[in-house]
Amino acid sequence: MSSDPGLPHYSVAELNQAIGSLLERGFAPRFLLEATVSRPQLKKGHLWLTLVDGQASIQAVVWASQLSRLNHQPLEGDGVLVVGKLNFWSARASLCVQVLDMRPSLSTVLLRFEQVRQQLEPEGLLDPARNRPLPPMPRAIALLTSVPSSALADMLRTAAERWPSTRIHVVPIPVQGAVEEQIRQRLAEVLAVASALGLEAIVLARGSGSREDLAVFDSEALARDLAACPLPVITGLGHEDDLTIADLVADYRAATPTGAMVALLPDRLSLIQDLSHQRTRLRQLVHHRLQQERLRLEGERQRLVQLHPNQLLEHWRQQLRQRHELLQALSPQRLLQRGFALVRRPDGRLLRSVQQVRAGDRLQLELADGRIDAVAEGSGPG
Repeated sequence: MSSDPGLPHYSVAELNQAIGSLLERGFAPRFLLEATVSRPQLKKGHLWLTLVDGQASIQAVVWASQLSRLNHQPLEGDGVLVVGKLNFWSARASLCVQVLDMRPSLSTVLLRFEQVRQQLEPEGLLDPARNRPLPPMPRAIALLTSVPSSALADMLRTAAERWPSTRIHVVPIPVQGAVEEQIRQRLAEVLAVASALGLEAIVLARGSGSREDLAVFDSEALARDLAACPLPVITGLGHEDDLTIADLVADYRAATPTGAMVALLPDRLSLIQDLSHQRTRLRQLVHHRLQQERLRLEGERQRLVQLHPNQLLEHWRQQLRQRHELLQALSPQRLLQRGFALVRRPDGRLLRSVQQVRAGDRLQLELADGRIDAVAEGSGPG
């Protein structure tokens, strides 16, 4: 074969080096790759896996030095979002994705959420009827969250504004990555001293983040720990639209970390206003009752006055005077004083008709000031 001076000439090593240089100059030093994990396996501390998308595949590796810092340890078939860079070994012209960070894809997170939900639901652990009432005015609570964080600052500020008398024991927990066992350990430690601290509720909170960042709270083991917790559990995880298995198991699910404190702690300003209204109402009721008692006592006093012996005597005297006047008004003597006369027979019987008298009968005429003896000369109709 004759040499063509217009074609570049390489050895194998030079060709591979040229390819490597081209990749370094023409490809981004870091990139995001969405894929599905296939055949993950550990070799000498390094995690080797194949990343596929249904149409193509590429080898990937997580070096041992990076593996312990990963937020997510992938399983076969997991959808993942990889932060990586290209590794090209010129000696073998081998291309591989070096994984710098990895997190589950949203579809994987939701799939695991549904799998755990279907496992716990038949056991009744997600039944809302299990939910216990929250303490009305808790004296002490445990707050499990990331420290420091803006979510913690917001919760502490809200607690100080609403009900500063509640003692808040802040328990730092990791909230990013494969930290399930650490969260469970801290929860167990809190429960071990709950009685000594006088705890009345536990708040599990995490600030804003993607749904993938909340995947640790979909853990079956953590859900069982929360369900067995002897104290009411309030969750405030992520945003209002985020729902985790821990939310379903908790006694109360708040939309946000701050919402958890609002739900758990009473509002002192609102209570002060309510107490003021109740005090005003109580004063009105006491005033009304006193008025009623005054009227009742005044009525009793009037009744006692009327039942006094002197008052009774005067009343009886009045009645006697009225009856005496009535008798006087009805007395025949009153008629006689007006010019009338009573006609009697000698035996004292009153005459009521002229037919009772004959000529020659002796009669007695009774007037107001005396009596007249008379003889009837005759009688007839008037």
